[in-house]
Amino acid sequence: MKILFLDQFAELGGAQRALLEILPALAGRDWHACVTAPSEGPLLEQAARLGASTAVLPVGPYGLGRKTARDYVRFLADQPRLAVQIRRLIGREKADMVYVNGPRLAPAAIAAGGRIPMVFHCHSRIHPRGASAAVALALRWASAAGIACSEFAAAPLRRLGCRMRTVYYGVPDLKRPRPVRSGGWRIGLIGRISPEKGQLDFLAAAGRIASHVPECRFVIAGAPLFSAPSGEDYARRVHSAAAGLPVELLGWQEDVAGVLAGLDFLVAPSARDEATPRVILEAYAAGVPVVAYRTGGIPEIVEEGRTGLLVDPAPEALAERIMALLGAGRRALQELGANARRLWCERFTVDRYRGGVISLLEASYKSPQK
Repeated sequence: MKILFLDQFAELGGAQRALLEILPALAGRDWHACVTAPSEGPLLEQAARLGASTAVLPVGPYGLGRKTARDYVRFLADQPRLAVQIRRLIGREKADMVYVNGPRLAPAAIAAGGRIPMVFHCHSRIHPRGASAAVALALRWASAAGIACSEFAAAPLRRLGCRMRTVYYGVPDLKRPRPVRSGGWRIGLIGRISPEKGQLDFLAAAGRIASHVPECRFVIAGAPLFSAPSGEDYARRVHSAAAGLPVELLGWQEDVAGVLAGLDFLVAPSARDEATPRVILEAYAAGVPVVAYRTGGIPEIVEEGRTGLLVDPAPEALAERIMALLGAGRRALQELGANARRLWCERFTVDRYRGGVISLLEASYKSPQK
């Protein structure tokens, strides 16, 4: 079987890493992958290393965040062109299935796909309501199978009659020896520099904590991604807010395991629409506990008091909960970290994730199409 994977970004966010995790599982089944992205870049480079063929499918450019009416008009105007290009790719690659890794390509892919099986992977909650209705209509029309990274992401499409299966991400083993360091606490946030990741809330909390617990040190690892015009402006605000605080701004870090090994715990102050922040699962794989906002799909993966702590989304509440955790001492943190590691072994390994996705692909390929 030949699967055409369509992605709406060329850089490596969580959705793109989730796609890459699937590719090694195809080889043992004599399945082949062709991965597309809007331009050459990290996604296509890594897909090629994993044995996939690659192609450029120009899309956008579209950024993240709130869209204007002009963005929607431009998006709708792009769909006929995209449908023609995808139809040509399907023919050229002799694709037996199309795997759409994000909503922006779904309408064009479904229009182009004809009778071949279609799978849509939903990595975030689709907003606004009109957009989720349009995607749902297209998926139902094509009898497409749906994968969602959380129940939170699946819910709007499921309510609109789509067949959605929740398959939580899997991440590799990231346990590393902890570096030797003397005294103090090291608290970190890892993720792209973007408002939905909550760096400004993290820094506001850090300022409060540092005034009460001066031995604390804070880390932010990440960079703006996906060509969002607001990203660079937000990054400047983050740098400005960090001035004068005991914060290291590490920039983009490929070695996530190395960063996690140096942390006492990870903070995930994500915005309300975050579905399943992959970095939380990476922290679990490293045996690092998490303090996170009680938002989006996060309560589905953070077990309060066992693998981490959940807090209502406000910097003041975040600071208070972190200071309470520090007051509990290192033994409490070690217990949380051990529980997080066990939960990763039970629910969030790469093998478990691949098994869930592959079983859906097999079922979709065998089921009759309209």
